Amino acid sequence: MNQRMKAVRLHQPGQVYDEPLQMDEAMVPEPAPGQIRLKVGLCGVCRTDLHIVEGELNLPHLPVTPGHQIVGIVESRGPGAGRYQVGDRLGVAWINWACGECDYCRQGMENLCEKARFTGYHVDGGYAQYVVVDERFAFRLPQTFSDAEAAPLLCAGIIGYRSLRLSGIQPGGKLGLYGFGASAHLAIQVARHWQCDVYVFTRGAEHQQHARHLGAAWTGQAQDDPPVALDAGVIFAPAGWIIPLALGHLRPGGIVAINAIHMSPIPELPYDLIYGERILRSVANFTRQDAQEFLKIAAEIPIKTAVEVHAFENANTVLQRLKASQIRGAAVLQW
Repeated sequence: MNQRMKAVRLHQPGQVYDEPLQMDEAMVPEPAPGQIRLKVGLCGVCRTDLHIVEGELNLPHLPVTPGHQIVGIVESRGPGAGRYQVGDRLGVAWINWACGECDYCRQGMENLCEKARFTGYHVDGGYAQYVVVDERFAFRLPQTFSDAEAAPLLCAGIIGYRSLRLSGIQPGGKLGLYGFGASAHLAIQVARHWQCDVYVFTRGAEHQQHARHLGAAWTGQAQDDPPVALDAGVIFAPAGWIIPLALGHLRPGGIVAINAIHMSPIPELPYDLIYGERILRSVANFTRQDAQEFLKIAAEIPIKTAVEVHAFENANTVLQRLKASQIRGAAVLQW
């Protein structure tokens, strides 16, 4: 093709207030065997993007194009790619490729594959006009959702769904959500669909109001005691000091799942917070099965996404607002 495209790239990590992302020109990528090329319509903004841009994750290479909540149209197919047709609308998410051969992959845990590659981290992501991906790791999007509504489902939604599953919450149970941003505002809708009572812990008055609007039974801050003991909790905020508080809100036998790829240090815990067969577990990435299950249930509910749409040229500003907890729901970048 030998054409050039616009891409928002990171050449050197830095604080988002120093605006480290740059609008560049790059070559339009060619799809390799088994790959497809998408013309990107828009891409969701995730807290993981913030961790990448600010260098809180060890980056495999630089420069890199962030973005892993991509909605686009199939424009061309590499040799042997036949799963999708040119013109199909698809989504690309965080998991970009897994080996399919290791013990983890064979056991359905490709999210733990040691050779896995992730979009916008190992390979260039969706802050660009075009992106290529192995066709096995692209997903059909329910027609229920517009492009802007669909983008946050591709990470915030899927990882939130996996977190709910790993928390062990059962239909009708009592669930705590800590932090109420892009992922939590989708997870609460799944939990309410399961008839759970949801208790939301978040600092901002606007976020508390949003949670109540979506059916929260109670809202407060992490330091507050909920009116009942919780069966499960999911921590979305990357703040280690919340973990002892969340464990203290649990009934015996309950689970706290940490939905964070990066977390500040966890303080020393008194043993009685974990005693009583309480469980603390991390949530690492997600699988294609998680994606397929979640997109199906999202259409059935149907989930309502609160979305702010911004231009790609404003990527630095959007990440600044995300860091300051000023995004209501989710943000997406659009060409």
